[in-house]
Amino acid sequence: MALQRRIGRLSLLLVVALGVLGAAGEASATATPHAYIRVNQVGFVPGEPQRALLLSSTPRAGARFGPNLGRWSRRFPYVYALDLSSLESPGTHVIRVKGAAPQKVRVGATPGVYRRLLGNAIAYYESVRDGPDVIPGPLHRKPSHLRDRAAPVYAKPRYNSDGELLGKLKRIAGTHDVSGGWFDAGDYVKFVHNTAYATLVMLVAARDDSARFPAGVDRAAEARFGLDWLLRMWDDSTRTLYFQVGIGDGNGDSILGDHDFWRLPQADDRLKLKPGAPNALVAQRPALRAGPPGAPVSPNLAGRLSATFGLCAQVFRASDPAFAARCLAAGEHVFGLARTSHVGQLLSAVPHAYYPESEWRDDLELGATELARADVANRARYVADAARWADAYLKRPDAGAGPLDVYDVASLAHSELAPLAPGATQARLTKALESNLSRARRAARKEPFGLGLAPGNFDTAPHALGYAVTVGLYERLTGSKRFRAFGQRQLDWVLGANAWGASFVVGAGHAYPRCMQSQISNLSGSLTGRPPLQLGATVGGPNSPDQFEGLGFPEHARRCPPRGGNRYRRFDGHGARFVDDMRSWPTVEPAIDYTALTLLAFAERAG
Repeated sequence: MALQRRIGRLSLLLVVALGVLGAAGEASATATPHAYIRVNQVGFVPGEPQRALLLSSTPRAGARFGPNLGRWSRRFPYVYALDLSSLESPGTHVIRVKGAAPQKVRVGATPGVYRRLLGNAIAYYESVRDGPDVIPGPLHRKPSHLRDRAAPVYAKPRYNSDGELLGKLKRIAGTHDVSGGWFDAGDYVKFVHNTAYATLVMLVAARDDSARFPAGVDRAAEARFGLDWLLRMWDDSTRTLYFQVGIGDGNGDSILGDHDFWRLPQADDRLKLKPGAPNALVAQRPALRAGPPGAPVSPNLAGRLSATFGLCAQVFRASDPAFAARCLAAGEHVFGLARTSHVGQLLSAVPHAYYPESEWRDDLELGATELARADVANRARYVADAARWADAYLKRPDAGAGPLDVYDVASLAHSELAPLAPGATQARLTKALESNLSRARRAARKEPFGLGLAPGNFDTAPHALGYAVTVGLYERLTGSKRFRAFGQRQLDWVLGANAWGASFVVGAGHAYPRCMQSQISNLSGSLTGRPPLQLGATVGGPNSPDQFEGLGFPEHARRCPPRGGNRYRRFDGHGARFVDDMRSWPTVEPAIDYTALTLLAFAERAG
């Protein structure tokens, strides 16, 4: 291959040997660049749509760069796409554009890289395990919250609209074993709502993409860890649901919660048990019960639990038939208790603002579908149930208006149900997926970096991953690649092809969050981006500027960045801000539901 080559009509040089100055020139080491090249930092799989983006303070006139994709900010009014589609030679190349620092791009041999990232995603879940069966890993995790094995049972607490606890918690029963499970996010509370979601996504990956994980990574084992906890939270023998362990916030005075302390999780086991002390509910965490035994279950939780247990039955049918049968029975029982009339506010967490879910028909559609896939004898009945809930979901005016995420699993439910459903239903579900992606693709054409949603909303990175995953689900269902470029651009955006040039997955690329709002990462990991890291952790990404007021520094935390400052400030724009600072939960708090989608998005490209 020639040392330098031009790609199409673009003013672009790609150099195999690093450090060779291209004819287009480059910014000097001392000059401040007035343009920045943004790429997927992980690299491109051959045959995938490939492009880089140029963020510039000055226009790049002429056809070589194509039209300006839109104004990003006052500082950077110009964004140009640099087409790399004709670049096929495997290896690491360098993009050089006048006025910009050179940027490496990897092409070819990347399925192995994506397999490594799948391993990192599983490592993230291992790093947030709770209970006696933790995996030490590079962050030297230790067993934690061992008192959860006999957690006192309480009724749902009441909170006001500001998220403040009203009154005291009411003890309603003896104790229950709620040990194990994964921590919710950067804190140590545990919820059935997002644990079921993360587990079911992990099980889909284990069922459909098992061969794509790296050797030595047992994805089914980590999914089973989540299942074991969910089978404790759903007591099938008494038909009782415990939906949460611990409280995040108390009243700030006489009752303190998880969010009032910054520490490693094992520190809670060293607290003395003093009933009535402000930290009593941290030392001995409550198991919150959804209702009395046999009571109707909030349909969102009933749906996603039955889906998770149905997937368990599918994945473990051959390797552990007794466990699979236990899961199937639990799934059918909880599905049968779903409250489907006079539903009221859904139960996801307390306070509800933690996970303000408002839709539940998609959960029941997915639950019935996975039970149908697991229970051949009753398949027709469950397919009919799933089709009924799919129809109810699709009748909503805003049905399918957003990406696959912890609040809306319709895209996954539609793609799982369609192959089992009659022709007319299958066509309608396929059309719903197509409409969802078409809507997002239209929005992406108006966003300079091709994002399918406004970049200044909550959960921007996982939402982009949700669209990327939905494209893969649509392709598997239909064989059509009509949305392939759109899906690739969503993944590219998450992995660095955005205004900030930041990857939002730790260990993916070279510029990822160093200062997450994760107590484990902050207190046990590196603050420089070098090991030890909480690899695989996926953060929320950019958020609206109005979300950054009043962010405090927790007592006992390690300051990060160590010298302060905001290295991404100059790239804020389009109503979005990204801050890599341990105080910045709106942008750099990792979560188990965020990371779940990387399992499917990376598997799609892992060969």
